[in-house]
Amino acid sequence: MTLIFDEDKQNRKMTDLLHKEEEDLVQILSGKYAVEYVNLMVTPVSPDALRLVDENTARAALVAAYTLVDKKIKVAARNPQDEKVVAVLETLTTKGYVPELYICSTQSLEKAWKTYKDMSFAYESKAGSLEISSDEITAIIDQAKSLPTIISILESTMSAKKSYRVSRILETAVAGALAIDASDIHFEPEELYVQLRYRLDGVLQELIHFDNETYALLLSRIKLISGMKLNIKKDSQDGRFSIRLPIGEVEVRVSILPGAYNESVVMRILNPKSIDVPLESLGIHEKLLGILLKEMDRPDGMILTTGPTGSGKTTTLYAFLKKIHNPQVKIITIEDPIEYHLPGIVQTQVNTKGYNFLEGLRAAVRQDPDIIMVGEIRDNETADIAINSALTGHLVFSTLHTNDAAGTFPRLIDLGVNSKVITSALRVAMAQRLTRKLCEFCKKETPVEGDVQKEIETVINTIEDKTLVPTERSKMWVAVGCEKCNKTGYKGRIGIYEAVLTDEKVENAVESNPSEREIWAAAKGQGILTMKQDGVLKILKGITSLSELERVIAIED
Repeated sequence: MTLIFDEDKQNRKMTDLLHKEEEDLVQILSGKYAVEYVNLMVTPVSPDALRLVDENTARAALVAAYTLVDKKIKVAARNPQDEKVVAVLETLTTKGYVPELYICSTQSLEKAWKTYKDMSFAYESKAGSLEISSDEITAIIDQAKSLPTIISILESTMSAKKSYRVSRILETAVAGALAIDASDIHFEPEELYVQLRYRLDGVLQELIHFDNETYALLLSRIKLISGMKLNIKKDSQDGRFSIRLPIGEVEVRVSILPGAYNESVVMRILNPKSIDVPLESLGIHEKLLGILLKEMDRPDGMILTTGPTGSGKTTTLYAFLKKIHNPQVKIITIEDPIEYHLPGIVQTQVNTKGYNFLEGLRAAVRQDPDIIMVGEIRDNETADIAINSALTGHLVFSTLHTNDAAGTFPRLIDLGVNSKVITSALRVAMAQRLTRKLCEFCKKETPVEGDVQKEIETVINTIEDKTLVPTERSKMWVAVGCEKCNKTGYKGRIGIYEAVLTDEKVENAVESNPSEREIWAAAKGQGILTMKQDGVLKILKGITSLSELERVIAIED
């Protein structure tokens, strides 16, 4: 009879024997150290617990955090008395956790550490906070400066192990949006796939399509970190979470809408750096800017900024506040949400539990302010208090949803504000839109001729103040597209503005419940550019293009 020696089998037996001996030894040491023993080979390891101690620290200290319940966290260590272990426990304690120490074998730690490579690089808190602290995620923000790069990263993430890739998809999508300054992330389910798009400089850009099965998991993840209800699928929901980065905190507002195939998700990224724009850099024409600065020097009155959602109204309000702020005045804001924290200014945020713009404004008036900023006037009572505040020694800034500057007056009357007090309180009604700026690296000069010349000259001829008309009107620029602008031909955005001042003619018109057309007729002679005129001047200066202006507003009457 021939005996066959199975070396692999013997090696496995030897390894198993050594592992058993190690486990037996650790159990003996458990009694010596008076620390409870745990075997992580048979005990589940929670990624939420594990990520609270980064991998490098865990390997250096020979520890693994493996269970997290509320603030109680269980930590296994090879040597409970090691100084590095004590330091890990102290760090967890300072973060508000209550660590419980256990002793374990080296093989237990190795098994737990394997989870790091499959783990999400973010973790959420009870308050709805997604903290991106991993070097790998930070690298995405640093490297993904173009749409093709982000698409490549997303596609490779999609091919990862299904049980772990969902969090990575979300993190990569958010990090990519932050890297290229996208304002919104759209997840749009179709019958056979889900489409992911970014809104970049106001225009949607398609990234990838992926499967519905992955989206179902991703949707649950988004709801979870945004504080929404997982079991509600036929009603709209709103939530939010914040991202803590080395450069500061970025808030993300999430809207979910039920659709034909699944729920649609839009994530609005409120990046503080996109709002931190000086008043002089917004694109306001120097004549209107001078009028605004003069009105902002007054101790009372109201300045209203109007336009649709996404037209840059909040950025303009913040620019006003930063320009006017000084230690001698008290400024209070009522916002939804607070998008940019301004030092030296009292900022308050409305919520869904009764503290709305109306209640916030009522409380703000009792706080002895000099200047009040109301994020938005939505109803009659808020409008009344804002108007009365402007009449009683406060300078008030706010926004309103109308199509143009002249529409501000009929809208306030429609909200129930007494027409006789509107013009006493309202100093300037301003409207704005955002247009994309031509990429400085690839824009192409072209002559102004033919129908385009007629179109531009028609608008130029309507400018009342002829000193604003440029003498050079023979050329303009068009978009081309290069690597620096993601092949779009545009990089960044700038505002186009118009305004109506409440002079005697406008005041007389408002008393008769006027239409927008009647307000424009009354404002004739003020010499302030309309958005159409402002846009055409920016075309001739090479700031934007004719096609982009036509995308934003109607040039032809």
